[in-house]
Amino acid sequence: MAISGRFVALLAVAIVPTVLLGTGWAGLTWAGVVVLAAVLDVLLAADLGRIRVERRMPRLARRDTTTDGTLVLANDGARRLRALVRDMWEPSAGRAPRRLRLDVPPGERRTARMRFAPFRRGRRVTLGVAVRAFGPLGLAARQRVLAVPAELVVTPPFRSRRHLPSRLARLRELDGETTLQLRGHGTEFDSLRDYVRGDDVRSIDWRATARRQDLVVRTWRPERDRRVVVVVDAGRAGAGRVDDEPRLDTFIESALLLGALAAAAGDRVDLVVLDDAVRGRVHGATRTDVVQRFGETLATAEPGLAATDWSAVPGIVDGITTSRAFVVLVSSLDSVGASGDLLAVLPRLVRRHAVVVTSVTDPTVERMASGAPEPAGTELWRRGGRAPSLPARAERDVHRRAAAERSLLDADGVADVARRAGAEVVRATPEQVPPLVADAYIRAKATGRL
Repeated sequence: MAISGRFVALLAVAIVPTVLLGTGWAGLTWAGVVVLAAVLDVLLAADLGRIRVERRMPRLARRDTTTDGTLVLANDGARRLRALVRDMWEPSAGRAPRRLRLDVPPGERRTARMRFAPFRRGRRVTLGVAVRAFGPLGLAARQRVLAVPAELVVTPPFRSRRHLPSRLARLRELDGETTLQLRGHGTEFDSLRDYVRGDDVRSIDWRATARRQDLVVRTWRPERDRRVVVVVDAGRAGAGRVDDEPRLDTFIESALLLGALAAAAGDRVDLVVLDDAVRGRVHGATRTDVVQRFGETLATAEPGLAATDWSAVPGIVDGITTSRAFVVLVSSLDSVGASGDLLAVLPRLVRRHAVVVTSVTDPTVERMASGAPEPAGTELWRRGGRAPSLPARAERDVHRRAAAERSLLDADGVADVARRAGAEVVRATPEQVPPLVADAYIRAKATGRL
């Protein structure tokens, strides 16, 4: 049972006769009448056991966007339902409105629209719908939670999608589908055609020329139906925050952009989410479902405290394909101690595959190393409202700058080791890493490294 504000207001009216008459009996009598009216109101309310709730909504929603859902209440009872309804979603689902008022006559149903604006990726769940059925007086209500479980998978925002059109245009240039002054080049034989002035003489097919008694050249196209394997590091490397976001979010954006680009180019894309074990996998995604399947798998990825088991990567890649593949290790190269396991497996991978390793740099660390002033409001010395003396502050700035330069030198050293092992290293800020990974894939297509 639940009471309304109207019930409380009527009880407060009992103060008036008590003050005017100087006795409490009048107030008690009035309070008794109000309580009896509330009990009668509950008895006349709709039977919640005869109420059915249906929910119609999508299973997937993208973070930082809005999606609509529908809640349907059916009244199978004999009394009118005057309901206050609350769908019990987690706050991060961003549901609005929070409460719904519905008036449902006997034997009818009513529909209410809801809007979701989730601001955190992952699985958002609700166990039921709380319904309050008020009586005709609106003093009190019956209340029950109706079990209507549901789940909304909030996928990553895919902000790097804005880089996709320009990269697709570059792929079309490679494929020769766009009119250019220079023909697109590839490494996979496509067809024969007559020689045209300006063609590369190295493309002349002399056997076909001898048969036709006329110059014939081969045309090429980028390889298709190749394997692209993206390994996302969900270990402790992804837990560090850069620009107020965990590094894992940058890893996810890179995987989504590369997956969409490779699938559009006709390659088969595989995704592995890895920490000390495989946490998620997508096998053979195509251009029609790559973003949805990647997004659903990456939606539940969370950085753990365990070290990533990089020694398992060669076996995982061999289980996906026995031929040469384009393998992208989406992680971060910080120091030899933190990245030693990753460096140890690179020689095994590069012997058979084209390997790209990402590394996320922190703009704040770069700004410290360069000696640039900090943005307003970020000075750490303002604790307690007093600034240290000038020598103390200058000494502190020197130490911070030295620590930042040491951190960048360690990362440079690890990146050099990875390059000497034969891997391509993409090292940039969080905003730049996803498009640079896509560029590395396009270069591999253009040079025939797949």
